Amino acid sequence: MTEATIAVRAVASVNGVALHRPGEALSPEELRQRACTELLRQAAQAAGLLAASDNATADGVISESASAAIDALLDRNLDVPEPSEEACRRHYAACQAAYRSDERVRARHILFAITPGVDVAAMRRRAEPVYLGVRCHDGDVSDRFAEAARKWSNCPSGADGGDLGWLRAEDCAPEFARELFGRNEVGVLPRLVHSRFGLHVVEVVEREPGVVRPFESVRGAVAMALRQQTYVTALRQFLSILAGGAAIEGVEMDAAETPLVQ
Repeated sequence: MTEATIAVRAVASVNGVALHRPGEALSPEELRQRACTELLRQAAQAAGLLAASDNATADGVISESASAAIDALLDRNLDVPEPSEEACRRHYAACQAAYRSDERVRARHILFAITPGVDVAAMRRRAEPVYLGVRCHDGDVSDRFAEAARKWSNCPSGADGGDLGWLRAEDCAPEFARELFGRNEVGVLPRLVHSRFGLHVVEVVEREPGVVRPFESVRGAVAMALRQQTYVTALRQFLSILAGGAAIEGVEMDAAETPLVQ
């Protein structure tokens, strides 16, 4: 059984609290997300921030009270200091591509769209052969990509071979933009791109790099990026401590790449 196609045979749980309905199959990522959320919900109850009567639900959706209590718990336990000027300048020097203005990318994509009730694992199984087919094709990638887009893409651009034209970061969903901008790659990206719309096979046809903005004009954005990095590290460490003291069944917690901690 591979992680990408895991089928849940028994109910996964945290300290005896079920994370899903019996027989329900969830992806490893969703199981980890639910486990992390449940660890935090229980920790908020143990800290007196959430009533003991607040109960988990089988669909993984927590109450508004639990959400507020988790926020309070994290505020209390996570140390996120303000980054120093030196740290900000180091980050800026190492990541200047991320602070360009007027960067443009001409791209194409093949979209495997997420729709209500879709089996994400099955969708990935459909997407991966298409991705490998265009990524590893020996002939003209352009023709192969356009053919695959017309056949498989759930986006109207599929009729045009997946062509998205010239894009700026503000034209895209943030998670899609992160994969396209501030990089040097040209050609079919070496990974499937995840977005709120689904899975994308993406080809960068051409780049216009734009102009790097001076440090003084982006210091706030640099500091925010460093604070986010520190927050994610602190959250993962906190979750690791909680997981170490909990009885967790049916979830691999050592690869906590979940939406909760990204």
